Amino acid sequence: MINRLAVSTIWVTDQNEALRFYTEKLGFEIRTDFTNGDYRWLTVGLTGQPDLEFQLAALKPGGGLTQEDVNQLTKLVEAGKMGSGPWKTDDCQKTYETFKAKGVDFVQPPTDRPYGIIEAIFKDNSGNVMVLAQDKPRRA
Repeated sequence: MINRLAVSTIWVTDQNEALRFYTEKLGFEIRTDFTNGDYRWLTVGLTGQPDLEFQLAALKPGGGLTQEDVNQLTKLVEAGKMGSGPWKTDDCQKTYETFKAKGVDFVQPPTDRPYGIIEAIFKDNSGNVMVLAQDKPRRA
């Protein structure tokens, strides 16, 4: 029986640039950085949430991916059609301002949504679209 999600994959065009983005701009910590020949298993995670990691997976042939697969995935990533989230925050406006000051590319500032969240949308350095979400208090 499955009891938790351990690793989620984020496809990236450059693992070194992605590592800098996720650690220096978003504040993630490195969990695993292991290289075996041309293959690099690189994961990051949030401090205080040890059970979930994000694999920053290189867009290159191997491990079941053909060059055609890589070309298609790269087009989707760079066009902003891939991503992850929503990633929760207690203060969407403050997090937005902090990330924006670090050079994070936002495509939508914090916006109050009728379905119970305040969300901001940004892109990582590869083009992945990420949703940053703050829960609004529920009405009784």
